[in-house]
Amino acid sequence: MTEVSPLQEKIVKRKTIVYKSRVDPTIVKLTAEKMKSKLFVKFGFSKPRPEEIRVVSVDKYYEPYVLIDGKYSVDYYKKRVYTLDVDERTEDVRILGQTLKPESLVTPTGETHKVIKLEAEERASYEEKAYVILDKTGHEISPDQVPSAPSEEHPQKILEEFRKKSGKVKISPTKEVEIIKSKIVKRPSDADVIENEVFQITEHAVIYSPIYEITFRNKIGEEKVIRIDGVTAKIIL
Repeated sequence: MTEVSPLQEKIVKRKTIVYKSRVDPTIVKLTAEKMKSKLFVKFGFSKPRPEEIRVVSVDKYYEPYVLIDGKYSVDYYKKRVYTLDVDERTEDVRILGQTLKPESLVTPTGETHKVIKLEAEERASYEEKAYVILDKTGHEISPDQVPSAPSEEHPQKILEEFRKKSGKVKISPTKEVEIIKSKIVKRPSDADVIENEVFQITEHAVIYSPIYEITFRNKIGEEKVIRIDGVTAKIIL
């Protein structure tokens, strides 16, 4: 049975980061004007005239992403028996104050010779890391889907201002930690004694990234919506 010392957990408190918008609202409106004629084209029909489409609303909200960085390390020992040949006349062997009696060993060829067996423990270590980005529902996504930008100095104030429209993280901080823990906490299968086992969360944050949502309406009342990333100005499909 493997001897196990308690797993140490060092987990930082989850923080909130709100990205600053890097796209001027004027640019958003210009992008919208360029897009609107393409939104209502169907089945090869001709494009509607720009004046037949109007912007109903331009709303700003924040989309949350969870960033979590973890590390796992463990020191452990593997029990081993070393077999050493000794002279046939040897009656005992002293090693580090311990007296060992030789025993006879028969080789695969049928020969017999004397050996001593040393029981020892080999020390080894193992380390694993993981960096994970989750969407608001807790599904892992590519880091490429999350832009980079300077952060607001008063994030809670910004979130309160856009609270009704902005998305919410639907999983708990504990569940987020469990997701990364399940990826990296894996005790070595050959370990007999576990020591200094540590699971760390070195970074844990919810990042809110700005999004502009523009709603268009054509002359027959049909509506279309496009979203523009408030950091990169890219259109989100």
